[in-house]
Amino acid sequence: MTKSITIEAERKYEVVLVDDWATELLNSARGRRVVLLVPEKLASFVPTKLPGAELIVLPEGEAQKSISTFAEVLEKLAELLITRSDLIVGIGGGATTDLAGFVAATYLRGIEWIAVPTSVVGALDASIGGKTGINLDHGKNLAGAFHSPSRVIVDFAWLSTLDDRDIRAGLVEAVKCGFIADPTILDLMRDYQANIPAIIERSIQVKASIVGKDFRESNIREFLNYGHTLGHAIEKHSGYSLRHGEAIAIGLVYVANLALELGYISEDIALLHREMLQHLGMNLGYTSGRWDEIFELMSHDKKRKSNSIALILLKGLAKPERVEAIPNEIMKSVYMNSIAKG
Repeated sequence: MTKSITIEAERKYEVVLVDDWATELLNSARGRRVVLLVPEKLASFVPTKLPGAELIVLPEGEAQKSISTFAEVLEKLAELLITRSDLIVGIGGGATTDLAGFVAATYLRGIEWIAVPTSVVGALDASIGGKTGINLDHGKNLAGAFHSPSRVIVDFAWLSTLDDRDIRAGLVEAVKCGFIADPTILDLMRDYQANIPAIIERSIQVKASIVGKDFRESNIREFLNYGHTLGHAIEKHSGYSLRHGEAIAIGLVYVANLALELGYISEDIALLHREMLQHLGMNLGYTSGRWDEIFELMSHDKKRKSNSIALILLKGLAKPERVEAIPNEIMKSVYMNSIAKG
C-alpha cells in the first residue's frame, strides 16, 4: 500500500501512507547524513532499522518541547558538525515532530527535515502543515516557526505501539476535522476501531485543504484550532497529566455549548459533540473552582489579537467562524454549566 496526499504550503511536499516507513525514509534520504530525534521509548527500536544514522534520544511527552531540550538538541547537532545538506528526522508523536521541525527551522537558519509520526494525532495533525514549536512557562507553542517538512511518512504499523488511551485521545483531532469540514468523518467514528486508516486519511485531506489556502494562519487556518483555546489551557493547567486529545475534547464540548448559548447552532449539533467524544471514552468535565486561572491561560493563547479572546465557533455543521469579544460572563457561565465539576 502506498498512497500520497499533496500539501501545498511554502513549498509542496507529500504525505505518504506506506507499509514500510524505514525503506521509504532511506529512499528519501538519498545517501545524506541523517540525524534521528526519537523519544526514549522508541530509541531501542529505531536504529536497527536505520544503520549509520545519528540518534538523539529525547524525553517522553511534553518534556520534549521545553527550552532546555531544544537547546540540548541544537548543541548536539553542532557537536556532530551537522550541515545544511544533512537531514533531521523526527520519529515520534506530535511533541516529537513539533520539536524536530523547530530544530530544523532554527539550526543553521533552516535545514531539511522529515516527519515520521508514530501516534494518531501526529499522523493526522501535528506533523502536517509546517507549524513547529516548543512550550514556554506561560503556554503551549508560544515559540515556534512555520517550517514544512520535505516529507511526512505515515505507517499504520506504528499504531501497534500505542495503548488504547493514546489511540482514542488522538482521534479527538479527527472529530474536530469532522465538525469543521468533513462530517463523513463523524459517521466513520461510530465504528472507529474498523475505520482508523480512513479516518486518518480524510483528516489529512481536511488539513491539507485548509493549509493550502492559508499557510501562515492569517485566516481560515485558525479553523483548525476549533476547541483548542480552552483545550490548551486545560492541558497546561493539568500539568500535562491529560493527553492533548483529552484536553481538546473538553474544549470541543465547551465551544459547542458556547455556540449553542449564543444561538449559532442547534441543540442537536451541540449534543452530537458530546456523543462523539463520549463514544471515544473521553472525560468531558474539569475542575470548577479554577476558572480565573484557566481564563488567564486562555489569555496567553498565541492566536489572540488585540485585547480580546477570539474563539472558533460553529454556525452550523462544517461552518466554522472566528468570533471575537465574547463577554467573559458568558464564557464563564457556559464553562460552569457544561464543563465544571467538583
